[in-house]
Amino acid sequence: MKKIAIIAAMEQELSAIKNKFTKIEEKTLRDLKYYVGRLNDKEVILIRSGIGKVNAARITQMLIDKFDLDYIINIGTAGATNENLEIGDIVIGENLVQHDFDTTAFGDEKGYITGTGKIFKSDMALISKYKSYVEQNIKKCNVIIGTIASGDIFCTEQWMKEKIRSKFNADCVEMEGAAIAQICKLNNIPFIVIRSISDKPNGKNHIDFNEFIEMASKRCADIIWECERN
Repeated sequence: MKKIAIIAAMEQELSAIKNKFTKIEEKTLRDLKYYVGRLNDKEVILIRSGIGKVNAARITQMLIDKFDLDYIINIGTAGATNENLEIGDIVIGENLVQHDFDTTAFGDEKGYITGTGKIFKSDMALISKYKSYVEQNIKKCNVIIGTIASGDIFCTEQWMKEKIRSKFNADCVEMEGAAIAQICKLNNIPFIVIRSISDKPNGKNHIDFNEFIEMASKRCADIIWECERN
C-alpha cells in the first residue's frame, strides 16, 4: 500500500481535505496531532505544519523520519503575483524558490541556497498526473503549472509582489512550499506543491485572504481528493 503525506499550514487548509474522509484516525507525533485515513490503495497522513518555512521544514523532516513515504503533497493558499490569476485559480508548482533567501553579498543569485541550489522541482510524474487530471476535469477555474515563491513574509505590498514576480517569474507567493521542497530534495522524497489563490497583494489583501481562505482551501482540496483517488 502506498503511503503519502499531505501537509497544510493552517487549520482551514487542512480541514478542507480532512473533512472529505468518512473514517479518519487521530494520532500524535511528539506534541502534534496528525490524522490517518485510507483512499483506495493509499494510506494518507494529514498534518498541519503551522505557518512559515521553519515550521514547514520541521514537520516535513519529522514525517520523513517516522514514515516510509512514497511522496509528499503540500496544499494550501497563496497570493497571486501573476496578473492573469484570479481568486480561486490553481497553481501547480513545477518550480519552488525561496524569495527571501539572500547571500548575494557573496556573489550568489537571490534565492540560491548553498548545497541545494536556487530552484526545487516537483516530481515530474506527479506533475504529469495532476496536469492530465485538471485538463480533463477542471472547467470552473484557471489551472497553471508554474513557479511558487516562498518566504517568511505575508506579502501585502504591490512593489514586493512585482519584485518577486520580476526576479523569479513567480506565479504566486506563500510561506511554506519551497521549505518543504528543500527538505524533500535533501531526503530524495518525491513531492508536489499545489496552491489555490486566496488574494492578490495590493496593500489590503489580508482582508481578501480572510474572506476567501475557506473557498480557496476547498478548491485545492477538491483537486487533491479527486486526483489521488483515481
